[in-house]
Amino acid sequence: MVQEDAAAQLVREYWQRMQTNDFAYAAQLLAEDYVLDWPQSGERLRGRENFTRMNAEYPAHGKWRFTLNRLVSDGREVVSDVSVTDGVLSVRAITFSTVDGGQIVSQLEYWPEPFPAPPNRAHLVERMPA
Repeated sequence: MVQEDAAAQLVREYWQRMQTNDFAYAAQLLAEDYVLDWPQSGERLRGRENFTRMNAEYPAHGKWRFTLNRLVSDGREVVSDVSVTDGVLSVRAITFSTVDGGQIVSQLEYWPEPFPAPPNRAHLVERMPA
């Protein structure tokens, strides 16, 4: 097995801390001037405090659970594919994290919405397992 670089280890730990639902604990891994961008909604979040508050205030049906599906790193940039659920809502996030000085300094996050497969390509594809 290939050993993960420090950036990959940090992002893996971030998702483990997110799993606790103690968002201030997760935010300890973020730089003081951390920036999170959501291109789909055109929003930018700045700082650990806003990160913590946003996650704590987000409406949920239960505790958030995070499943890390895949993580790829080049030593500074880390891409993670994570499934997120509160027991009712189930979504997937693709997060590009930039690590510097042992902290996550920025993240660019995409929350793709699932959509039904178009019938016109049914003869070319197969259904993926759930």
